[in-house]
Amino acid sequence: MNEGEAAPASVAVQNSRNLLARVAAAVVLAPLAIAIAYAGGWLWTALVTLAAIGLYLEWLTIVGVAGETRAVAAGVLALVAAGLFLAAARIEAAFIVLSIGLVAVAAISQQRRGWIAGGFLYSAAAQAASVLMRLDSTSGFAALVFVLLIVWATDIGGYFAGRGIGGPKLWPRVSPKKTWAGATGGFVASVFVAAGFVALHFGKAGSLLTLGAILSIVSQLGDLFESAVKRRFGVKDSSHIIPGHGGLLDRLDGFVAAIVLAAILGVVRGGMDGVGRGLMVW
Repeated sequence: MNEGEAAPASVAVQNSRNLLARVAAAVVLAPLAIAIAYAGGWLWTALVTLAAIGLYLEWLTIVGVAGETRAVAAGVLALVAAGLFLAAARIEAAFIVLSIGLVAVAAISQQRRGWIAGGFLYSAAAQAASVLMRLDSTSGFAALVFVLLIVWATDIGGYFAGRGIGGPKLWPRVSPKKTWAGATGGFVASVFVAAGFVALHFGKAGSLLTLGAILSIVSQLGDLFESAVKRRFGVKDSSHIIPGHGGLLDRLDGFVAAIVLAAILGVVRGGMDGVGRGLMVW
């Protein structure tokens, strides 16, 4: 075997290892996330708050301002304090703390102030939306699982359709590996998930199928947004904390976009105390 033949073989082996690591991480993390979501309460809030802190720190690393120690400290403290208020169902207090945190990180930043504030807002929105969705005692868990499964189906369907079919690139300047086939495969997979919820009588067919389709598209836009930020700063992965997946930002980018939109829709229809119900009952 010459050098030209060895290179593709080594790439194939590396791809297989990455896929195995990706699957193994998903097999462990997905059931754990659902179990903690089912438990709800302070346990779910603690997980979400830790994830939000991780998102904020990775964002600062990507944009090259991890050395802004005062902005780091202010953002982390605000997320922790907001998490404590959210765990106690003190929603208004949590939003006040997050608002103060946003002003603080922007005010004390010495460089790239807009990027630092944007990273905090991104993380805080993910934290608040994830907890608000689960706080609904009637439909919170079902709504949260709906969003999680839509995002996961979009990611998995996109991964296998993109690799299996290939074809034209979706947006090569931002994400060279993503294809239109992958985007379509992810979209179709999400519709099947929504259809499953319809079959289990969680809502009306037209409404849930439409909602699933919208959240799938938003999830993919969230993925592209994170890719655009990384490309802007010349970064490949946000970190290497999750085997086969990269960092928290790499893994949660689609979920953040989907859960924030879902929470907004839920608040509009069900109010702060009925986010899950407002999302699922149309």
